[in-house]
Amino acid sequence: MSTASLNGSTPPIPELELPQKRRNLFAACLAHMLHDGYTDQLYALLPVWQAEFGLSYAGLATVRALYYGMMSGFQVPGNKLLARLSPRAALAGSTLIAALGFMIAVLPLGLPGLCVGLLVAGIGSSIQHPRASLLVTDSYRKDARGPLGIYNFAGDLGKATLPALVAVLLPVLAWRSVVGLSAMIGIAVAVALVLMLPARPIPHVVPQPVASHGQGRTGFNLLMCIGGLDTATRMGYLLFLPFLVHAEGGSLATVGLALALVFIGGALGKATCNWLAQRLGVVGSVIATETATAALIVATLFVPLIPMLVLLPFLGIVLNGTSSILYGSVPTLAPKGNTGHAFAMFYTAISGCSGFAPIVYGVIADHSSRNIGVLAAAATALTIVPLILALRPSLGDEA
Repeated sequence: MSTASLNGSTPPIPELELPQKRRNLFAACLAHMLHDGYTDQLYALLPVWQAEFGLSYAGLATVRALYYGMMSGFQVPGNKLLARLSPRAALAGSTLIAALGFMIAVLPLGLPGLCVGLLVAGIGSSIQHPRASLLVTDSYRKDARGPLGIYNFAGDLGKATLPALVAVLLPVLAWRSVVGLSAMIGIAVAVALVLMLPARPIPHVVPQPVASHGQGRTGFNLLMCIGGLDTATRMGYLLFLPFLVHAEGGSLATVGLALALVFIGGALGKATCNWLAQRLGVVGSVIATETATAALIVATLFVPLIPMLVLLPFLGIVLNGTSSILYGSVPTLAPKGNTGHAFAMFYTAISGCSGFAPIVYGVIADHSSRNIGVLAAAATALTIVPLILALRPSLGDEA
């Protein structure tokens, strides 16, 4: 009998070998790239769907919310349902479901077929964030903050590439062919995940949170609220960006370029905002980025097309970069150290806001003007400032 057994203690869980850690991280990044690319390719398709189906701004936001609603609503139950599955089965299977959803969307079934396809795709994408994040956390354990930053950065690469590819192909191919191609990419990624990921579940090591249980729960709830408002700002602005570009004489290809500039800036923002957080702390850096976000959003309303395109990468840095700062605090504030459930809850909150907030902004724009809708998104960014100040006690040394 082992000494651990005699003492009544649990033997330590052996760490993974470095090559397996790197394979797990690369697979998680690949899944993140695809699913975030799937999510944001919808923006390039919104003007096409508006023209084909005669949708208002609120109608477009509602169609898009079908995907986001399923993606957010299924994260917590999906994470619990698939908790016993291996990373290979969970991530590869959910990726296949997402690809199937987009294949349904391209069938000649009109608006109902598109809606059903987006619902199925949203279900498929719901499991990626919590399970891939947990895969990285369990692979690297106490050293997971850096790899989680890489994983988060990979999502922005997907946002920068797939929407741009879709926008470039739309003038050449019918939108159904373009979306069908993205579905085939998803099938290829699912096959790659099967080849890279382990067939057995990875043992979970419960981290030691820095805050007490009560502080952790309160702080985590506040973190979710801040993350939701940050996401609402981003999604609200991106809803209107294609139409702002068109209003200044931009083509579909220019819309793709504008989206790519925002997302490339967002990818750069992951590194920039982490650097900023090291010097200003979480609270100071979030105040700086959200204030800059509001100012730059307003600026894009009052400049011509070329200056707008110049501003978009800088807007992307602060528009997307804040999420990386918030994301790194999830393991720290996870109630009872339940990291997987915390990631699922965090992404449920931000995905729910991703789906619901653009509808609100769309209704505002429909009943006033597009510019008022954009200004409402800018105002949302400023509401985060007092909330992040309230979070300071729960962050401890990270504040």
